[in-house]
Amino acid sequence: MEPDRSALPPSLYAGTAVPAPATPPLAGDRRVAVAVVGAGYTGLSAALHLAEQGIEVAVLEAEEPGWGASGRNGGQVNPGLKDDPDTVETKHGPDLGGRMVAMSYAAADLVFDLIARHGIACDAMRSGTIRAAYAARDVPAIRASFAQGARRGMPVELLEGARLHEATGTDRYVVAMLDRRGGQLDPLAYARGLAAAAMRAGAGVHGGTRVTRLSRDGAAWRLETPRGTVRAETVILATNGYTGDLWPGLRRSVVPVFSAITASEPMPAALARTVMPGRASLYEVGRITVYLRVDAAGRLLIGGRSVQREVQGPAELRYLSDYAVRLWPAAASLRWTHGWAGRLAVTTDHYPHLHEPAPGLLAALGYNGRGVAMATTMGRQLARRAAGTPAEALDMPVSPIRPIPLHRFWRVGVEARIVTGRLRDRLGI
Repeated sequence: MEPDRSALPPSLYAGTAVPAPATPPLAGDRRVAVAVVGAGYTGLSAALHLAEQGIEVAVLEAEEPGWGASGRNGGQVNPGLKDDPDTVETKHGPDLGGRMVAMSYAAADLVFDLIARHGIACDAMRSGTIRAAYAARDVPAIRASFAQGARRGMPVELLEGARLHEATGTDRYVVAMLDRRGGQLDPLAYARGLAAAAMRAGAGVHGGTRVTRLSRDGAAWRLETPRGTVRAETVILATNGYTGDLWPGLRRSVVPVFSAITASEPMPAALARTVMPGRASLYEVGRITVYLRVDAAGRLLIGGRSVQREVQGPAELRYLSDYAVRLWPAAASLRWTHGWAGRLAVTTDHYPHLHEPAPGLLAALGYNGRGVAMATTMGRQLARRAAGTPAEALDMPVSPIRPIPLHRFWRVGVEARIVTGRLRDRLGI
């Protein structure tokens, strides 16, 4: 049975994305080479890359493809990791660190290549990503990011003064870095397109199929669901911010954080020409990140850390729409039509984590707000490992699962950090 579109969490994308492909629930028993739990970008990318190699793979999704953060995020395709290249190479060494830098900055290339190769209709625009600073304290960090990228021959530009105003349409920012490899897309449409591409390549994708138990069954793994079972040589756990307790400690190794987005009605043509005129996506450097873009229909989308729960409409996100007016006073006339939230996963070191806690069991999660590009490329890394690539040849380290101490207090800690961060941002300290 095709998933019910009305069952999707509320968002702009739920009403505008291309229809979902039919992903009927698993019925009966199957045996495959690889079973993937979770049909977000990580799981779908892994399934697509495996299926393209002729490896039999089944994806088991509790809801439908893109139901989680993959279908609700800000739609920004951001190259790179949170740490600058020099820091990555210092922490992980010139060999692995260099490969991590190359992989993460090429992650946007992978996204746009998949979109082009598989004809995914998701309003993709390779319009660049702007990393912007409005406080003097953050100017050295922007300049350092630019210098390190330029030294490596990356297509980055430093924007200041008139050029920065021309790119953004606001005087809020003092310096920024433009990376032309980045861009934007409709995230739910992209997830649905990945699912359709994986299915065309031969993967089975089963929506409405929650995995209730994972256990060893001789030389294979056994995944139990309400209406059937799957036996697989290899299992990939790709559940990110919605990770449960299928494997001990995995849920407690990340902090689930809600991020919220509000979207306006399509802007009048005159206003649309002055708000992010080049249509680059933008994220701010601050204690609490704000991110924004103008989509293909001319809507302004602005997001940031939220109350730690679901959001039901734009009235709950006035702090974001008010901030948009601070950036562009003419936006005061806009009507805000949508507001929603979703849960992403944050790691304590702000790197994505790749785990192999048992033979034939893989997991990747923790994209720290950079999931469109990073989850897609981590899915390819998982596929490489599942297909037999040695762990040491991957472009991310395989690390042990480390549960976070006092994890049960995550909600209180996150809410306190958001309040403190917003206050420090407001005071410029």
